[in-house]
Amino acid sequence: MKRYLIDFNSNLCKHKYFDVIIIGAGIAGLYTALMLPQKLKIAVLSKKEIDDSDSYMAQGGIAASIDGDDRELHVKDTVNAGCYVNDKEAVEVLVNESEQAIENLIKLGVNFDRDSNGNFYRSFEGNHSIARILHVNGDSTGKGVMEVLIKQAERAGNIDIISGIFAVDIVENEGKYCGITALHRGEPVYLGSRCCVMASGGIGQLFSKTTNVDVLTGDGIAMAIRAGIGLKDMEYVQFHPTAFYSKNKDTEGRLFLISEAVRGEGAVLKNINGKRFMKEYDSRMELAPRDIVARAIFDQMKKTSSKYVYLDATMYDEKFLRNRFKQIYRECEDNSIEMYKDYIPVTPAEHYFMGGIKVDLFSRTCMDGLYAVGECACTGVHGANRLASNSLLEALVFGNRAAQDISEKISGGEKYGLPEVKTGINLKDGGQKLDFGELERSLKDLMEKHAGIIRNIEDLKGILKVIEDALLKMEALDLKTVESIEAYNMYQVAGNIVISILNSKSSIGSNYVEDYSKAAR
Repeated sequence: MKRYLIDFNSNLCKHKYFDVIIIGAGIAGLYTALMLPQKLKIAVLSKKEIDDSDSYMAQGGIAASIDGDDRELHVKDTVNAGCYVNDKEAVEVLVNESEQAIENLIKLGVNFDRDSNGNFYRSFEGNHSIARILHVNGDSTGKGVMEVLIKQAERAGNIDIISGIFAVDIVENEGKYCGITALHRGEPVYLGSRCCVMASGGIGQLFSKTTNVDVLTGDGIAMAIRAGIGLKDMEYVQFHPTAFYSKNKDTEGRLFLISEAVRGEGAVLKNINGKRFMKEYDSRMELAPRDIVARAIFDQMKKTSSKYVYLDATMYDEKFLRNRFKQIYRECEDNSIEMYKDYIPVTPAEHYFMGGIKVDLFSRTCMDGLYAVGECACTGVHGANRLASNSLLEALVFGNRAAQDISEKISGGEKYGLPEVKTGINLKDGGQKLDFGELERSLKDLMEKHAGIIRNIEDLKGILKVIEDALLKMEALDLKTVESIEAYNMYQVAGNIVISILNSKSSIGSNYVEDYSKAAR
């Protein structure tokens, strides 16, 4: 395995220094930056434009225990959804600090939806015992929060938002983090800092069907792998049950999410024959945990030889649906579907990664000075299956904890010595010999078919060999472009996921392995 991917000499390339570098400009990254002391010089790196993130697209909301009486129930719901393999201490931190996270957002300027009495409007979602999901502008929570965070970050005099920069590798000096290599507008650069926070998001582009934006190729996790940083729960990949299936468009790539909140309001699932089916699979029916609902839909699609099932929200009138689900209503209208009278075709798609870079309760990795927050991190809070609307909450709570720890660690303004780093890559440019776009498409198909909702050992062993062979071919090349490095990252993360599934020796939650499930019966 390569330690560094680009030919790099720290004495020759451009370099710049900050107190803290944050890789990722979604809610996790921006919120962490805003929670840090204003005396610190902070760089927030965005792979593309700042609004090109999954956070911006988030519809569901934020699960929060505003009333003290709800905390025990919230913990219970979280570990139940996670199949009781969650880190219980991390779950308690998540729930106990949720109210403070909401208060912080309100102070920053986020306006949560409220009822006619001025109280928070709270909704149900799958596996929640009570209505505790808070929203911003109906089904536009992510956008509502992001617009506030972006505005505050741009106002802050200490935060430098750098767009179009692709982080490549972590640089260490005597076992401690000291900086990163990156490509900025295609040119190699070195960015040094006392601390770094990985907030690079998920892995959706490893699969042919995903709700994730196209920048999410697992880059931060791949960087951690090459630096020898510990990972955790890599076998747990969540597939959202209800992504919009367009009968007129290509169903590969990013699919529009039909939020779980629609089912939370009472919408039901029906197969293509119009038969409601969730009762056959779980007593909680449409509000069962996502792994159960996704497998049920997958089974119904197989039984009816269909590529989708239907979501029926016709029990509500046009006014309610149009106001409550603004984004979803518009998307349906654009596809000639009227939610109040037509069924919505839906299909499962990769949505969220429970695994990632292993961190402690203050988001610290095993490398001094390196932190991870949001979807690229694994606190253990989600277990084998994430409870709906806990993801944004996790980003807020553990982003704040990372900021607390960093603020105690550094005072700002320190001078940094530049470590001499040479990668020693002297390979000939062989980029023409591999079609990286085709490599990515091939991987997506393999992962979708064999490491998706239902898995089996024989297939996994087969695709692992394909992944390892592709990595060997890429390692012989001088990887110079974002596309080539993305492809390498995707294969590296995919290989770790497959190995984790094979090593798990169990079938639980989102890691449904046919061989182990049959053996357990």
